[in-house]
Amino acid sequence: MRLEALDGQGVLTAHGEALSHLPLPPRLAHMVLAAAARGQAERAARIAVLASEPGLGGREVDLRLRLEALDRDRGQRARDARALAGRWAALAAREAGRPAEEPLDDGLLLALAWPERLARARGPAGHFQLAGGRGVWLEETDPLAREPWLAVGELGGGGRADRVLLAAPVGPAEVERLFASQVVREARIEPGPSGRLRAVRIERLGRLVLREVLDEAPSAVLIRAALLDQVRADGVAGLPWGEAGRGLRARAAFLRALGEADLPDLDDPALLEDLEAWLGPALEGLRSLADLSPARLDASLGAYLGHAAQRRLDALAPARWTAPTGNSFAIDYTAPGGPRVEVRVQEVFGLSVHPAVAQGRAPLTLALTSPAHRPIQTTRDLPGFWRGSWREVRAEMRGRYPRHVWPEDPAAAAPTTRAKPRGT
Repeated sequence: MRLEALDGQGVLTAHGEALSHLPLPPRLAHMVLAAAARGQAERAARIAVLASEPGLGGREVDLRLRLEALDRDRGQRARDARALAGRWAALAAREAGRPAEEPLDDGLLLALAWPERLARARGPAGHFQLAGGRGVWLEETDPLAREPWLAVGELGGGGRADRVLLAAPVGPAEVERLFASQVVREARIEPGPSGRLRAVRIERLGRLVLREVLDEAPSAVLIRAALLDQVRADGVAGLPWGEAGRGLRARAAFLRALGEADLPDLDDPALLEDLEAWLGPALEGLRSLADLSPARLDASLGAYLGHAAQRRLDALAPARWTAPTGNSFAIDYTAPGGPRVEVRVQEVFGLSVHPAVAQGRAPLTLALTSPAHRPIQTTRDLPGFWRGSWREVRAEMRGRYPRHVWPEDPAAAAPTTRAKPRGT
């Protein structure tokens, strides 16, 4: 809910400049100026006086009754307040120029100052919800307690719900016209009583629903738009990623962190920003995100990445590493120590140069295991391991796995996946 004082870049507008010329808080100045453009500067200025001075015009909740009381009051305080309102009105009229818009009733004038305090009745009489989402209340015996909509100017109390101290009734149609630029239109998909999906199209002002329409047979376009909205709300991390999709994203993030900025950004914010382009095709024909398979999701991301980018990704950050035995192992690009591969130590016999990715810029972290896949050593310097602590590891492995080959010089030995033949 905005006061139109700043444009989209945060620069002061002409209206904002005019607000600064009035000796009023910005909200009240906005109300009086907007009213002046409708020939109602005096009325709005009196509302501003009532909102500024507690107790002026009595204690009635209804703004209209307070204004009437202010008009009737012949006391010095009331005369001074009316005179002050007159000066504000004259100044606002000069700023606004000739009236050019339709006049508003008192409730809508009040809403100009506090649009987030527009309130809709909910629950028992006297209970309302503000456009900002908070619950408020007034005595159920108050004449305003049974109004469907209120504009609230003053609240008191606190706790779970504030008490309405100043308000006026408003009509929802008039509210919608006055704040048309701030009405949000949404569509969501939900199962109907029969189990078929239906679209719920909503128009709301803040948290207040102005209109809700059900469509039992929503179009594919609407379903797709609603599913995209759901992903925007829940985030891409909640999508059913498969191993391929997770791997693509991790590999791209790894390379971008190394300085390969020409590769597409596949992190959450970037994917959310371009959601329609990469996810939209995967949603064709679906009626729920539950119908989206990991394979379909991963394929959609791959198509978005493109053939050339995938080739570059595969060259610099392959998904798998091939050991000297010919077996390939998945590379974990999300591991804390950098790209990591878990492999049995016997399968890297014969390696005298430590393996790396990204054209040698990033050595793999080798998580070496025993024949029973128990961890024995983690290294980013395999030749150093062979020359250093291999002697102690070899002695322990020979005791635990006597049927396996444990060479003194593993860098010169043949890699293997097998135990020694029986009898040897």
